[in-house]
Amino acid sequence: MTDKSPAPDETIRPHRLEDFIGQDDIRANLSVYLQAARERGQALDHTLFYGSPGLGKTTLAQIMASELGVNLVTTSGPVLERSGDLAAILTNLGRHDILFIDEIHRMPATVEEILYPALEDFKLDLIIGQGPGARTVKIDLEPFTLAGATTRIGLLTSPLRDRFGVIFRLEFYTPHDLARIVTRAARIVGVEITPDGALTLGQRSRGTPRIANRLLRRVRDFALVEGVRRIDMDICKLALDRMDVDPHGLDQMDRKILSTLIANYGGGPVGVKTLAIACAEEVRTMEEIYEPYLIQCGLIKRTSRGRVATPKAYAHLKMVME
Repeated sequence: MTDKSPAPDETIRPHRLEDFIGQDDIRANLSVYLQAARERGQALDHTLFYGSPGLGKTTLAQIMASELGVNLVTTSGPVLERSGDLAAILTNLGRHDILFIDEIHRMPATVEEILYPALEDFKLDLIIGQGPGARTVKIDLEPFTLAGATTRIGLLTSPLRDRFGVIFRLEFYTPHDLARIVTRAARIVGVEITPDGALTLGQRSRGTPRIANRLLRRVRDFALVEGVRRIDMDICKLALDRMDVDPHGLDQMDRKILSTLIANYGGGPVGVKTLAIACAEEVRTMEEIYEPYLIQCGLIKRTSRGRVATPKAYAHLKMVME
């Protein structure tokens, strides 16, 4: 028998702005921009979302399309290897459709250059042929909205960044917002969870809804095997301890980074490349996945000479500063 039920993430994702929890300032401002675009009968300004992975950038792009009643076309920067790839997508967009490009900072420069006239004038300049016989052809495009998402806004070129009329920075979520997200997700997937259980998950989810929803599914598994019908604080703590997620949301790799920084390098400063090698992890993963939350928690800090462990990191690991 084939399971035709939607994927968990697709079911849990909100489709309306009023159902989106957290990021209050972004939600309030985006509501204004969406309403203004509807009343003008024009495409929404090009919009850029940036922040750590799992904070809701893709979800907000989907909500934009849903609220405006237009199509959402999704791609990612690394996929667009040639200018023809992007041209094919742009020429097939309908009026006021939204083109969502994830990891837009990884889009090749040659592809990015043909995007400029498309963003400003809704025209596409294509070069047909090679050598002396080459000619430029202008193609009119339907008015559309580019929604870009990036975890590293500093890698975007200035010409591209300046063409976005709306720029939103997504912050880490509070434990209470994450508890509300977990409660909503539990209701959708048919699991009963207590307020203290939801808050426990929220406190250990690293400020990230994607992690909160993932932990909820794993705790649900433990509850099922243990014969617990309702997820409460006790079963949450049991499951999360078994998964090696501590009360601050740090996992095994987080603690390895901190302990390596303290034990091997005296708490720093040490360069991120050296630290990544010592932890057998990629530099990009260190900078985009682990570091932002460790810095947010005040466990490490970046300096001009490298990464440094804070007194809070020593206290968390129960290690003595020398």
